[in-house]
Amino acid sequence: MNQLFRKFSIAAANALGSSWMFIANVFLILVWLFAGPFFHYSDTWQLVVNTATTVFTYLAVFLIQNTQNRDATAIHLKLDELIKGVPSARNHLVNLEDLTDEELSRLQEEFTRLRRTHERVIDKETSPAAAE
Repeated sequence: MNQLFRKFSIAAANALGSSWMFIANVFLILVWLFAGPFFHYSDTWQLVVNTATTVFTYLAVFLIQNTQNRDATAIHLKLDELIKGVPSARNHLVNLEDLTDEELSRLQEEFTRLRRTHERVIDKETSPAAAE
């Protein structure tokens, strides 16, 4: 069942994200708009598009979320593999998504300090006084 849903969600996400699907939806909205005068802009006429867009959006959210989850997992695994493959890398950085918010904040502060230190070194090396 999971494999079937996975295949369906990938195919549906690819179809929903295509330019042809956008064009088809613009066409459907135009048909709905031009049908308005024939239905005297009735409540039913409005209800049709409101119901269709609500159902479509509701289902699309799950497909999009499934695709985003798969993409995020794949990216995490690729980054974990890169971390694992670099001898000087800190292996505890693998699976950062499992850390608490506080642990992530501390790690972010550490990388901010490293970046600032690196920027100061670069600034000293590229300053006019260093060239002399």
